[in-house]
Amino acid sequence: MNLRVLITIGILLGILVPLKADEGSNNVTFYTGTFDVIDKEGDDQTSLFGIEHKNPDLFRDTFLGKFSPVSGGFMTGDSSIYLYTGVEGQYNVGPINILPSFTPGYYEKGDGKDLGSVLEFKSEIRLDFDLFENSKIGYSYSHISNNNWGNTNPGSDNQSITFSKNF
Repeated sequence: MNLRVLITIGILLGILVPLKADEGSNNVTFYTGTFDVIDKEGDDQTSLFGIEHKNPDLFRDTFLGKFSPVSGGFMTGDSSIYLYTGVEGQYNVGPINILPSFTPGYYEKGDGKDLGSVLEFKSEIRLDFDLFENSKIGYSYSHISNNNWGNTNPGSDNQSITFSKNF
């Protein structure tokens, strides 16, 4: 395991694991899937694994819906790293939860795809299904790009399977 992986894990744990938390006040999502699913050349497609944190106490009801801050990160099979924080909406339709989000973040290409900038923006739509009282399973599709602020803007479309748990 190289130093970059250990530093990333340390940062994620520092961000996502509170020192003192009330039971049920934190939602952690683990996800795994495919990075760059629509890779035309076929050379940048790889696996990804990530973790995400939300604090349900920070949800706000607005006239547009329920919103919450979200933070997380993922690492690809090619050692690319994306750390992000942003906002997520939540819309419940029976046992189905529709979760759109927008999260700017820091991207390090590692041995993977060059997205053109260290500042990247992730737009995501996730569908969750209530599994148990405090657990959900779902599917997400996201797009990461730099809005043409970088030297290049190839973007990346990603898909993953998610598991969320309230702690």
